[in-house]
Amino acid sequence: MRIALGLEYDGTGYAGWQVQSHAPSVQGALNAAIAAVAYHPVSTLAAGRTDAGVHATAQVVHFDARVERSGRSWLLGINSNLPPDIAVRWVRPVAAGFHARHSALARTYTYLVWCAPVRPALARHR
Repeated sequence: MRIALGLEYDGTGYAGWQVQSHAPSVQGALNAAIAAVAYHPVSTLAAGRTDAGVHATAQVVHFDARVERSGRSWLLGINSNLPPDIAVRWVRPVAAGFHARHSALARTYTYLVWCAPVRPALARHR
C-alpha cells in the first residue's frame, strides 16, 4: 500500500532532507517514525530535497507499507514518534503509480532576505 503525506519542518537542526551518515536529517527522523508505526523498515521519497537549515511547510512524501492502518492511525502514530520540529499535517493512501517527485504539478519556494543593520532575534531560525 502506497501512502502519501504532507510534511512541515523547521530544518534548523538538520543537515537537510536526505539521510546523512554524519548528521541528523529530516528523512532519517521520518523513516524511523514511520517504521515504528509500520513495524518494518520504511524508505521515504520526497517531492524535493532541502539543504541544511532549510524549512518546509508543505513537503509531499510517499512510502510503501506492508501493513494497513487508518489515516488517523498513521497521522497520530508517526507524529508521536517525530521530534517537535517535524510534523505530518495529513496522510492519505494513493495509487501505486503515485510518486511524490514525478507526480508533482507544481513547486513553490520562498526566499527571505533580511536587509537591516541588526540581526533579528525572533526570526533567527528563519
